[in-house]
Amino acid sequence: MTEAATRSAGRREAAPIEGDDRARSAVDRWFALYPALALAALLPVGAVTPLFPVEVGVATFALGTLVVGMAHGAVDHLVPLRAATDVSLRRSIGVVSVAYAVLGGAVVAAFFLAPVGAFVGFIALTWLHWGQGDVAALVVAGVDHLPTAAERWLSLVVRGGLPMGVPLLAHPGEYRLVAEWIVGLFVVDASAAAAAVDPVFVPATRLAVGAFMIGATALSVGLGYRRVRAGASRRGWLRDAGEVAALWAWFLLAAPVFAIGVYFALWHALRHVGRLVLVDDRASAALGDGDLLGSLSRFGRDAAPLTLGGFLVVGAVGLSVPAGVAAAGDLLGVSLVAIAAMTLPHVVVVAWLDRKQGVWRPGVGG
Repeated sequence: MTEAATRSAGRREAAPIEGDDRARSAVDRWFALYPALALAALLPVGAVTPLFPVEVGVATFALGTLVVGMAHGAVDHLVPLRAATDVSLRRSIGVVSVAYAVLGGAVVAAFFLAPVGAFVGFIALTWLHWGQGDVAALVVAGVDHLPTAAERWLSLVVRGGLPMGVPLLAHPGEYRLVAEWIVGLFVVDASAAAAAVDPVFVPATRLAVGAFMIGATALSVGLGYRRVRAGASRRGWLRDAGEVAALWAWFLLAAPVFAIGVYFALWHALRHVGRLVLVDDRASAALGDGDLLGSLSRFGRDAAPLTLGGFLVVGAVGLSVPAGVAAAGDLLGVSLVAIAAMTLPHVVVVAWLDRKQGVWRPGVGG
């Protein structure tokens, strides 16, 4: 029997976040709760990273990307097969491959044509995607204080905005340096690259982003508390508020490149890996039976070919940029451009999975 046929047995068309209770509980514990506690434990380390050279952050980002960051999207070609009843392996691979080629190519072209606009677009897209991932993780955790689509979208804005917006408020110098590195790959004149990113880092922009994030956080936490007063689980709300507080502290204290490197690997990527485990019957069953290593090894096998492909994309971008790659900052910039190219199609695949599982239609899928 093919994997597609096996997946179709007993499957509803609007499938929920999958896995039996044991598997879901294990995914929440190993891929979300424990990593969140680890990030909180690292706060004292993060607090001293602004004293370190930025190259320490670059190395951390590279290590996190190598270990798990690149792999978390490398099973996208199997997502339609495993999350739907009527998708063959050939169709799953074909559609996702075309999406990656077309959308990824468009992103790289945008960086060549309008590097500052492409950089801002990448920040906005990452804001959306990282919030998207956290809302799905909250659904896996079974929280019930976000019963409407509007409340989940507000949570997305807060969760995705913390890694993207708070460093702009707290550490604008290093944030700007990264922007100049990226833009400088396509604008060879360093002074022109610096001038091009000026509007993003003026005090008015930073203060507006900071005020928006504070207001959105207060509103989200406050609405959640009202749900608790009306009968929702206090434990789920406290979990949500505690994670938001930990992320606020992390991105206020830690140097941006270091902070993003740790967050990408330890928080965002792991949560998505856990979600993918739940749509793979064999990996989910193994995890439900307590076989964490068996579940991870199956995911690693599936992700290995396209993880390598992701690093080949980084190399291709590095060979094509006008300014070349001569320093650690250039390497980080090239990596981020390549990640941007892979993020857009990845977001499309995840959005399809969200729709299939009813993440934004509470009561249908979650």
